Amino acid sequence: MKTISDSQKKIAAINDLTGYGRCALTVSLPVISHMKIQCCPVPTSVLSNHTGYPEYYFDDYTDRLPEYLSMWKKLGLEFDGIMSGFLGSKAQIGIVEAFIRQFAKENTVVVIDPVMGDHGKIAGTYTEEMCREMRRLITYADIITPNLTESCKLTDTPYRDRGWKRSELLVMARSLRAMGPEKIVITGIPQGEFIANFMYQAGEEPAFFRTHKVGDERCGTGDLFAAIIAADAVNGVSFAKSVKKASVFVKKCMIKSMEMGIGQKNGVCFEEILHLLKP
Repeated sequence: MKTISDSQKKIAAINDLTGYGRCALTVSLPVISHMKIQCCPVPTSVLSNHTGYPEYYFDDYTDRLPEYLSMWKKLGLEFDGIMSGFLGSKAQIGIVEAFIRQFAKENTVVVIDPVMGDHGKIAGTYTEEMCREMRRLITYADIITPNLTESCKLTDTPYRDRGWKRSELLVMARSLRAMGPEKIVITGIPQGEFIANFMYQAGEEPAFFRTHKVGDERCGTGDLFAAIIAADAVNGVSFAKSVKKASVFVKKCMIKSMEMGIGQKNGVCFEEILHLLKP
């Protein structure tokens, strides 16, 4: 018989730990916990603040990860969900792949946010080899949440910042589906005064979820979105309901941040309205 502690659902969250700026694990931990799931962090690096600031302290955790994770294996720990975010090197992508192979059971939900770039540009830390490795990594995913830039890169589709037709997005989503993930949401698609997310899963009608643009872009919104998607998946919430919920909540957080005069670099103040997010 399981103990009470064993009966609580758990997600292993693989991402960097950034002290200031509201992104990565500092977003995933409170959001997933609020949704009644134990969030078990796997820190890929430790930063004083995110890299959008002029200066920051950075400690790469790559060399420590194998020993960190081997202890989890030794203890026989199990997880209902595994999610990964920004990965800073080819070695880290390989470590995440090995982790999924070791810890993902038949019913474990694997969510990968392939954080590679935005606005048509791949991050300076990402090499072509890493992009190829990310294509391989997402073959292990049940759900992926790439933005428009990342979707184009993963499928070798020319990027443009506007004028996307539903039929074009469907072709790209199907290409991503062919790589392995059963559920795909392409995020951050500009549509005039709206920002759209395109949801696709096999056997279901593709769908757009659009919200009005609110202010300037802020760091951490992708982490917030992915955390909600992962927690909902583990909790058995339908994919369509989850994508809509995440889209609406991110917008509410954007509005609240503007109302409170929160600096753009300090992300979204989700803490103020986290009680509105229903598990």
